[in-house]
Amino acid sequence: MVINTRKSCCLRIEPRNNAYCLPPSLSNGIVIVPWVAEIRYLGIFIVRSRIFKCSLEYAKKSFNRAVNAIFGKIGHIASEEVTLQLLKSKCLPVLLYGLEACPLTKADIYSLDFVINRFFMKFFVTKNTETVKQCQDYFGFSLPSVL
Repeated sequence: MVINTRKSCCLRIEPRNNAYCLPPSLSNGIVIVPWVAEIRYLGIFIVRSRIFKCSLEYAKKSFNRAVNAIFGKIGHIASEEVTLQLLKSKCLPVLLYGLEACPLTKADIYSLDFVINRFFMKFFVTKNTETVKQCQDYFGFSLPSVL
C-alpha cells in the first residue's frame, strides 16, 4: 500500500502519550511518518493526550474570522436582527462544526460560551454580562452550552 508521507503522521492517545517513540522509517534511516502533537482530520483538530481530546482553538479562531468578515462588509449599517441572523447562519456552524465527535469538558463548553459572550459585548458595546444575557434572551440567541 502506498502511503502519502506528506499527509501522514503519527499521534499517541494513551496514558504514555509523552513517551519517546522512534518514528516509522525506511531501512536507510529516512523518517517517512513523523510523530506530532496535533493532527487535523476532517476539519477537527485532535491533540495528543491521555484520552481522546480535540482542540477548539482553531474553531474559535475561524469563528472570529467569520464574524470579522461580516462586520467588515456590513458593520453597524444593518439592524441587530439581521446581523445576529447572519451570525447564527454563517458563523455559529463554524464554531460548532464537529463537536458531536469530541468529548467536551465543562471548561471547553464555557470557552465556547465565552467566545459568543465576547461577541455580544463587542456588538452591543458593553462589558456588563447581565446586559449581554438580556440581549441574548431578547434576540432568542442560545449559547453553545445550551445547544
